[in-house]
Amino acid sequence: MSLGGGGQQQLQQLSQEIQAIEEEIEELEADVEELRQEQTEIEEAKEALDVLETGSTVQVPLGGDAYVRAEVEDIDEVVVSLGGGYAAEQDAEDAVDVLDEKKATIDERIEGVQGEISELGDEADQLEQQAQQAQQQMMQQQMQAQQGQPPQDDE
Repeated sequence: MSLGGGGQQQLQQLSQEIQAIEEEIEELEADVEELRQEQTEIEEAKEALDVLETGSTVQVPLGGDAYVRAEVEDIDEVVVSLGGGYAAEQDAEDAVDVLDEKKATIDERIEGVQGEISELGDEADQLEQQAQQAQQQMMQQQMQAQQGQPPQDDE
């Protein structure tokens, strides 16, 4: 593989590909972090359902970091989001089951994204090795040119 003047161009292309992969990995890692935050919120909701009782006083978020105190009228009337903009009233035990299913789905999504991250990391490693080999070949060709020897074709 003779690099000649195209060696620099090949190195630049490999560098751009590596950078694109690294950016994609960062995006996927941010996705994993968001999914982990969802998991935390699910765990907090399950914990609250476990300790709350009818008559408990809670703070209900109104949005914009504003809250109002409210009394739990009936702990067996829990509204749980089912996804797709739908929600359903469940008793506390069924609500926990729905939350567990959501958490399991998130676990699977995290595994999938982490698999993608791993594959991209392997691809970046391979590209970095190619870039190192190309750089070494360029250096050898430059040294040979400086010594007045014709460049060798390594292929």
